[in-house]
Amino acid sequence: MTLTVHRAYLLDVGLQPYDPIHALQRRLAEARHTGQIPDTLLFVEHEPVITLGRRAQEEHILVPPEVLAREGIIVRRIERGGDVTYHGPGQLVAYPIVHLASHHLGISDYMHLLEEAILNTLADYGLAAHRREGYIGVWLGLKKIASLGVRVARGVTYHGLALNVSPNMRHWGYIIPCGIADATVTSMAHELASPPPMAEVKGRLAHHLAALLRWNIEPVTQAAIEKMLEAPAGETNPPD
Repeated sequence: MTLTVHRAYLLDVGLQPYDPIHALQRRLAEARHTGQIPDTLLFVEHEPVITLGRRAQEEHILVPPEVLAREGIIVRRIERGGDVTYHGPGQLVAYPIVHLASHHLGISDYMHLLEEAILNTLADYGLAAHRREGYIGVWLGLKKIASLGVRVARGVTYHGLALNVSPNMRHWGYIIPCGIADATVTSMAHELASPPPMAEVKGRLAHHLAALLRWNIEPVTQAAIEKMLEAPAGETNPPD
């Protein structure tokens, strides 16, 4: 039996503020729904932000607004699943824009697939991470190293996962991570003798996502994506 290989784009936008990338995700999800683009993997490091998912309680932010302002951390309530989390430089955030039906996936299977890609990435560095029963995410012992939160609209996913490579760990002290009172947070830099290069981790994670989703990945520029998003629905433009 021959397995279908799916074309997919990889867009790496580097370090960016949260709001424009949140808006870009939604545009990409709409474009995937209308067929303007194939599945797209968006990589980003965010400027400091605390996000609250649909079930999040604001009391899970443990410090007053003036402390967040002093640290340059903004707060956003968004439409993904999950509770409260932090994003910042040194954390690899991946937003896969995936048409689930094309892969014969339900949302639960998709979430496990994202966890599997993270587990395989960490295993490449000798880190024996695991799932934790009753919780979404990836753990080393009782320490969380990656968080997941996804939204599905008209069969297309957005939001995704955040893997702690070498972020400012102090900022997690400002929240109850994912609303789990006994959770502590760790990073690849903390667990390894030396922090791995972010570009290398991106390559490993993209490789494992591509293997699990049977993607043939094509890097694409943001300018090329913007051109595609501006095209009439039903038209697609090849990347520059």
